[in-house]
Amino acid sequence: MGTAEAKTSRAEWGTRFGFLMAMIGAMVGAGNIWRFPYVMGENGGGAFVLAFLVLLFLLAVPGLMAEVALGRYTNKGVIGAFRDVVGPGGFVGLGVVVLLVNIALMSYYSPVIGWTLYYAVHSLLFSFTATGFEAEPFMMDLFGNSALMIGLHTIVMASIAGILLLGIRRGVERIVIFAVPALVLALVVMMVRGLTLDGASEGIAFAFGIEWGYLLLSETWITALGQALFSTGLGWGIALTVGSYLREYDDVPLGGGVFTAIGESSIGILAALAIFPIVFAVGADPDAGAGLAFISLAQVFPEIPLGGLVAIVFFVGFFLATFTSGLLITEVSVTTLAEETRFDRTQTVLGVCGLIWLFGLPSAYSADILDYLDFVFGNWGLPLATLAIIGVIGWAIGPERIRLLAVNKNAGIYIGSWWNPVIKYVIPGVMLFIMAYFAYEQWGTNEMIGGMIVLVTFPLIGYAIMSIVDNGREPTDTAELVGGDD
Repeated sequence: MGTAEAKTSRAEWGTRFGFLMAMIGAMVGAGNIWRFPYVMGENGGGAFVLAFLVLLFLLAVPGLMAEVALGRYTNKGVIGAFRDVVGPGGFVGLGVVVLLVNIALMSYYSPVIGWTLYYAVHSLLFSFTATGFEAEPFMMDLFGNSALMIGLHTIVMASIAGILLLGIRRGVERIVIFAVPALVLALVVMMVRGLTLDGASEGIAFAFGIEWGYLLLSETWITALGQALFSTGLGWGIALTVGSYLREYDDVPLGGGVFTAIGESSIGILAALAIFPIVFAVGADPDAGAGLAFISLAQVFPEIPLGGLVAIVFFVGFFLATFTSGLLITEVSVTTLAEETRFDRTQTVLGVCGLIWLFGLPSAYSADILDYLDFVFGNWGLPLATLAIIGVIGWAIGPERIRLLAVNKNAGIYIGSWWNPVIKYVIPGVMLFIMAYFAYEQWGTNEMIGGMIVLVTFPLIGYAIMSIVDNGREPTDTAELVGGDD
C-alpha cells in the first residue's frame, strides 16, 4: 500500500512534449554547441563525425532506452533504482558512483554556463560589434577576473535552485518547452546567414571532409565516445531521472532513445553548419579549440551584416541550451537525495545546489582546472558511470525483463530481442575496448593518472557508503527482480 501511495504522489511530466523537450533540453547544451564543433576541427572533421555517429547509434540509442526504462520501471532516483535491482548493500554503491560523477560534472559545467550568460548579456549590449572590440582580450579578461567568474557561477546556481524549487511541471517543464525550440531557431538563423556568405563552402569542406587516417587513432575514438556520452547524457543519471517521472502511456523507445539521439546529433551538426561557414567566410581561425565559440566566432560578428543581431540570436540560444542542461543535471541529485534522506524538496534543492556551488569554486577560479576536470571526468568518470548503469541493467535485472516490462510498454516502436545482447555485451565491450586502447596510448600522463584515480576510488567510496547506509535494511519486494533472463 505504501509503495502504491508513493507512486501516486510522485510528480509526472504534464505532456509528452514536455518529456521530449526535457530529454532534448537535458542532452543539448555546451556539449553540442561549444564542444562538438571544436572537437570536430581537432579530430579530422568528417572522420570524427563518422566515429561519433557510429558510437551514438551503436551505444547511446539502446543505452538511453535502457536508462529511461529503468527509471520508468522503478519510479525512483538513481540510488533507489539501483537498490530495487540489486537489493540493499554495498553494490548499491554503483548508484553512488553515478551520483558522484554527476555532481563532479555539474561542478565544472556551472562555470561554463556562467561564460555563456556573460556573453549573452554582452550580446544584448552589442559589445561584439562595438568599435575596438577584440575577441581574445575580451575572453582573457573574463577568465582573468576570478571574482567575476565566481560571481557568474553563483548566479547560475542560484537561478537553477530557484527554478528547481518550483518543481517538475511548474519549473523545469515550463523552461524547457520554450528554451529548446528557441535554440533550434537560433542555430537555423545562423546557419542560413552563414551559408549565404562568400567562402562558406570552405567551412563546410573543413567540417565534413573525411581524413580517414584519424579513424586509426585512439584519441579520435575516445573523444567520439566522450562526446556521444557527454552530449546524450548517457550515464549521467539524467535519462533515469527523467524516465522516473514518465506517465503510463509515454513512449520510451521513441522519446527516450531515437528522438533524443537524432535531436541532439542534429543540433550538434547544425551548430557546426552555423559556425564553420561564418568562421571561414571572414578568415577566422577554425582550429581555435575550446575558444572556437568564444574567440573565433565572437570576432566574426563585426564583419557580417546585422552581426549584432546574429550575436544575440547565437549567444542567447547558447545560454538557454547550457542552462536547461544544468537544470536536468542538478535534478538528478535532487530527486535521488530527496528520496534517500529525510529532507524535503526545498531543503534538498538548496543543499545540492550549495554543494555543487562549493565544489565548482576551483573551476570558476581557474579555466585550467576546469579543462583538467573536463578531460578526467568526460573521458573516464562518465564512461565509468555509464558502465555502472548499463552493467546493472544488463547483468542484474536483465535486458529481456526490462525490455518487455518497461521499454516496449505503450511503445510506438517495438524493440526486438536484438536489443538484449547489445545491452549486455556490445555496449560494455566496445566501451571497455576504447578505454583500454586510450589508456595504453596515454599511460603515464597527468590526465591518465587522474582518470585512474576516479576509476578506482569512486566505486570503493560508493561501496563503503552504501554498506554503512544500507546496513540492516530489509530487501524490498522489487529486489526480487535480480536474476538473469538469457
